[in-house]
Amino acid sequence: MKNLFASIKIEINKNLYVKDPESSALGKKIVEHSILLIHEMGFEHFTFKKLGAKINSNESSVYRYFENKHKLLLYLTSWYWGWKEYQLVFATANIENPKKKLETGIQVLTRSVERDSFISHIDEVILNKVVINEYSKSFLSKEVDKENKEGFFAVYNRLAIRLKQMILAVDSSYPFPSSLASTIMEGTLHQHFLKEHFSSLTECNDKILPSQFFIHLVSSTLNLPK
Repeated sequence: MKNLFASIKIEINKNLYVKDPESSALGKKIVEHSILLIHEMGFEHFTFKKLGAKINSNESSVYRYFENKHKLLLYLTSWYWGWKEYQLVFATANIENPKKKLETGIQVLTRSVERDSFISHIDEVILNKVVINEYSKSFLSKEVDKENKEGFFAVYNRLAIRLKQMILAVDSSYPFPSSLASTIMEGTLHQHFLKEHFSSLTECNDKILPSQFFIHLVSSTLNLPK
């Protein structure tokens, strides 16, 4: 799988960047250190000026790649969900049993993230933490409907549809497959956040994983055999 991932370029909506950051060493450096800096100080305190100082470059050089930090966050989160989509596709491609396929899909989407060393300029573990803490800030805005129409959330929507199709393959009569799929995707971020910051509000911990909770939730909801 590593060799397969190494040859794959995750496609991001071209309107999210001015210049493709994957096209140059500086662009990759901007992506790499923006993830680290957002994780370190939070999105509210993150600025292109601080990023420029971090990478020993001018603030203006960052603007040559991204119009503003909101679009940078959309780029990073789109990359994350695209990476998750590839993991989901590869992990479930040869599974014919619908129940097993759904459970595997849920595990891929809800498990703790491990570092993929072959993607050298992106630390997926840190990016996962950024998504857990900051993803809602990418869509809780007045512009969300316009941005959705422009396809800024296309990767997230496409991944949700894949999960929805897995749910329907298990139980085609279930009336709320889209709601269940989006609950799993959004809920896994929330459970990881609660696990880290509000442990009294979740049973998830170092031994009980969010994937166990969501597999149990889906199995009970769809009344699947044990």
